[in-house]
Amino acid sequence: MTGAFTAASFFGFFRASAAPATATGLDDPAKKEIAMQLVSSAENSSLDWKAQYRYIEDIGDGRGYTAGIIGFCSGTGDMLDLVELYTDRVPGNVLAPYLPALRRVDGTDSHEGLDPDFPRDWREAARDSAFRQAQNDERDRVYFDPAVRQGKSDGLRVLGQFCYYDALVMHGDGDDPTSFRNIRKRALRKAEPPARGGDEVRYLDAFLDARVWAMKQEEAHSDTSRVDTAQRVFLRQGNLDLDPPLDWKVYGDSYHIG
Repeated sequence: MTGAFTAASFFGFFRASAAPATATGLDDPAKKEIAMQLVSSAENSSLDWKAQYRYIEDIGDGRGYTAGIIGFCSGTGDMLDLVELYTDRVPGNVLAPYLPALRRVDGTDSHEGLDPDFPRDWREAARDSAFRQAQNDERDRVYFDPAVRQGKSDGLRVLGQFCYYDALVMHGDGDDPTSFRNIRKRALRKAEPPARGGDEVRYLDAFLDARVWAMKQEEAHSDTSRVDTAQRVFLRQGNLDLDPPLDWKVYGDSYHIG
């Protein structure tokens, strides 16, 4: 009993020290804007993330169509969830007729029932503020909010929360070895997060090592510059709160936030 109490107090101390309730998190509006720009630089080669609501293409990664502000995919279920949400809010919208096809192609790279007009209609839907809001809401529900919650629980500051977010965006949180939860488990075998009394920089190094390993398991994601010349740069600088100015590279292109 005494040992358990002591351990709980010990870890509670580090949790409070590493991430006090008043600390700025990635969910601070200014930090969230930075997060969206960082992801957009990697996903769309642009800092203008709001221009990506209408984006859609098949990038040849086995996930079918990739589209929107966070890369919703026809083959991974999140695009289906998005269109279902949009249709709940706006029945009869231009994408609603594609719901049966999206259900059929889920889990595959097939375009069956989507071609030839789905990309055109996606871009048309993106003119609707309700569809743009649906993209925002699904991004937050599936990726952003879970990343911030887990990051705060682990005692991580803004950069660490962003590392989690970017990993969730690319890898999802399923049961496969390269999913976010298993990337995190791989990191935990090497280092402890601040909430468990560990050093934050050491833990984030371990997490980014695990993330790079996961990326290299898939040819479409084998370019690891979004980690090596972006997130790792901020970590080496000790910029754990992602305070501007920020300078980084992705796929050899340079970006700056002043």
